[in-house]
Parts: sequence; structure tokens; C-alpha cells
Amino acid sequence: MSDEYLFISDCHLDASRPEVTATLLHFLDKRAATARYLFILGDLFEVWLGDDDPAPEHQQVIALLRQLGRNTNVFFMAGNRDFLLGKAFADTTKITLLDEPHLLQLDKTRVVLVHGDTLCTDDHDYQAFRAMVRASEWQSRFLAKPLLERQQLAAQMRSHSVDAMAQKPSQIMDVNPTAVQDCFDNNQASVIIHGHTHRPAVHRYDSNRSRIVLGDWHQEPSYLSWKREQGFELHDPRVN
Repeated sequence: MSDEYLFISDCHLDASRPEVTATLLHFLDKRAATARYLFILGDLFEVWLGDDDPAPEHQQVIALLRQLGRNTNVFFMAGNRDFLLGKAFADTTKITLLDEPHLLQLDKTRVVLVHGDTLCTDDHDYQAFRAMVRASEWQSRFLAKPLLERQQLAAQMRSHSVDAMAQKPSQIMDVNPTAVQDCFDNNQASVIIHGHTHRPAVHRYDSNRSRIVLGDWHQEPSYLSWKREQGFELHDPRVN
């Protein structure tokens, strides 16, 4: 096993997309098992309504994460779809939950990890919604409801979100340049790694700063690797 770091996000695992689950299972079993560290930067699941949700389509992933954790250090940062994933899930899978932002020092490079939605500040309606559902009081009330009621509420919120997104210009759902600059400055970082926008790319800025965007998953994996000898390498079929 090498001291390699791997970063993924936006798998959006769901029963309607079994091919993505199969891709992730293969990645965890074959690729991630060779690395020392795996960072999952949110939206691993399309929806997560609490650690008491027994969705059968997720059980293989949970079991393989637990197996992977015997030799690979696995870290998880919440996304906008699975922010209710909590301690019980972490205890079961042996993963470590991360606060956002999270800082890494890779040799001489200071890296900040975020899911990415906090950088999309032009979408004011979404930011207001995010503030509401990330509040501990809201989460406590929501998780206290029966699972069936949570499922119904989540379906209503998802339907509303799809309708709202269809009416928004695509550019407001991407990152805001000022928010990106603030993220660099506030964390004294030279590299930002995030997902969320589903626009995989490496953006280079002045002063040797880079923003690496992880891609969403389909039938092929999308991931970032870092090794001391090679630096960062984005593996995504959509990126040249």
C-alpha cells in the first residue's frame, strides 16, 4: 500500500442507478484499497434521511466501506444530499466525519477541502435553504419524525428543488469568484478541492493557486489522486 491520497464526491448512489453503485463498489475494492487515504467530499448518496434508513441498495457499499477501513483511512464530509449522515453511520463503517472546511498539508502545499455548495453564493435561494437545513434545531425536529414522513417530506423538497433549478440560469449554480478568493484567503490555502457543481476541471489562478473540481459519477469513476512524486492528477473521462 502506498501513501497515496484519493478524493471523490457526487456518486449520488440511488436504487435507480445500480450501474453507479457497481462502479463505486469496484473502485473501493480495487482502487481505493491500494491507497492510504480516501476522502469522500459529500453526496455519496442521492438522499440520506437519517442513520436509521435501512435502504437495502446501500448495504453493499456500507459493508465494503467497513472492510476498506481496516487498511485505508476513510474520511467523509457532508454534501447537500447526505448532510444528515451521522455518528451511527460513521461507527458502523469506521469512517471519520470531517467538518467543513478541512485543511490538509501535502508536502509544501496547503489544501482546503469543501463540498462546494458554499462557493455557489449567487444562488441566494439555495443558500437560504442550506442555512435552514444545516441548523441543529431543524435537523433534530426532522430526525424525530417517523421515517415514512421524512421520505414524503424529502420527496416534496426534491420536487420543489428540481422545478426551481429548471428556472435558474446555469451560471448562478456554479462557484462565485469572490467566494473562491475568500476560500483561498481565509484558509491560507493554495489548492481548493471540491465537488458539487458536476463540472470536473482544474482551474489555475495567479500566485500558483489551483481549484480542482471533482466530477459526478456515472459508469466510470471520477476521482483525484495525489502522490508525493506525481502531485495531483484528476481522473475523469470528461477532462483532457
